[in-house]
Amino acid sequence: MDTDLISNLPDDVLGKILSLVPTKLAAATSVLSKRWRNLLPLVDSLDFDESMLFYPDNKDGEDEASSDESGLRRRHRFSHFVDKTLALLSNAPLIKRFSLKCFYENDEARINSWIRTALERGCLELNLEAANYLCIDSQYFTSNTLVKLTISDGFYPEGHLPFGGVFFPVLKTLTLVKVSFASDDMLEFFIPGCPALEELFLCVWMQYLSSPNVKRVTITSDFDDNDFQLPSIRIKTPSLMYLDYSSYVAGDYYVVLDSLVEARLDLRLYESIIYDDDGSLWNEEVFGNVTNLIEGIRTIKSLHLSPNSLEVFYFCCDSDFMPVLEDLVNLAIESDKEKGWEVMPSLLNKSPNLQTLVIKGLVHRVTDCCGDACACIRMKDREIVSCLSRCRVKVLEILGYGGSFRELKQMRHFLGKLRCLETVKVGVKEDNKKSNYLVANVMALPRVSSKCKIQFI
Repeated sequence: MDTDLISNLPDDVLGKILSLVPTKLAAATSVLSKRWRNLLPLVDSLDFDESMLFYPDNKDGEDEASSDESGLRRRHRFSHFVDKTLALLSNAPLIKRFSLKCFYENDEARINSWIRTALERGCLELNLEAANYLCIDSQYFTSNTLVKLTISDGFYPEGHLPFGGVFFPVLKTLTLVKVSFASDDMLEFFIPGCPALEELFLCVWMQYLSSPNVKRVTITSDFDDNDFQLPSIRIKTPSLMYLDYSSYVAGDYYVVLDSLVEARLDLRLYESIIYDDDGSLWNEEVFGNVTNLIEGIRTIKSLHLSPNSLEVFYFCCDSDFMPVLEDLVNLAIESDKEKGWEVMPSLLNKSPNLQTLVIKGLVHRVTDCCGDACACIRMKDREIVSCLSRCRVKVLEILGYGGSFRELKQMRHFLGKLRCLETVKVGVKEDNKKSNYLVANVMALPRVSSKCKIQFI
């Protein structure tokens, strides 16, 4: 005789199992028996995804997605399912995680009641996503238990601020993806209304950020209007230790980043730099100024710059006024064949205590402003002492090495100029079929440092 091993498990164990499966399936178990119906209140993780529901009344050949009538049926089935499930869970002691993804449902009052129910049940993690614009009533959008919040796409908070202006006093992690704030007040006060924030992920357009305790911030701020230029960016995060920032360059920066240790920057110009065939510059004026931003990150120990950022640092910061990065010990850059290395001499000269230099790709655009950090300038122009000779770098790591003539020439330049070099790590491209030949060429290069050891990784 077959034994029902699952049903013999303790109620609390079955409740945890049901919390791990889609809510639709967990709710369906309530029809199995009276015992299973009583288990549903033990489910503490709810995932309501409108796109995951089944639609058994589809007629042959009917395209529900394009039918107004079928759209109403979808919304009715989804809202009925959510209402019924929350009613069955009315005696549940706690909702730890609540996820709501709406694609057709647009009854804001009903949706806000679902969100309030989750928050009133002591929700710890809340995920909201919508295909259409749906207003969250901010007056009731508050909780003393929520620690993780994600709002994506159509959802946006609007209305009166909660009492005291505090939305979530213990919230630790906040993610905002393509959220449109309808008013300046809500944009200005929503993040400060989460005073315990430690992690912040933003994929929204914003010019001002203030959070006293946040430790990690990731910002992706893109916009499609090429005629608009950011006049300024204000970031006041005195406890911030890690910043990952991707956006178009602003006219100026006002930042408080006193605790910053590591930064990854992907700053882009509004217009591409145009060069003649001989590498001379066409553009007469470039918008943006990052001098204050560099001054604001002067405490960092580790800096990663994209090819676009190298371009921005050169064109949007006067090399004579570039701040000194006294504490910088790790610098990583990415190269692009369309972007130059013009800023590298200034960057290396302004990093007097640099220990590790990581370069992903050695091939870059050759211009008439290339400095002495690269090997593309003519020999007769190298009469001055190279910035590499003054550099204290002990570890050089090259990633994506292909072994071309230009790359080998650049390797010769590094090995012949970096006097303090102790370790060189070379990562060879996976598809390179001449790896033995490539290794032999690099190993044969002269080294100015007697301590220099080369490793292939």
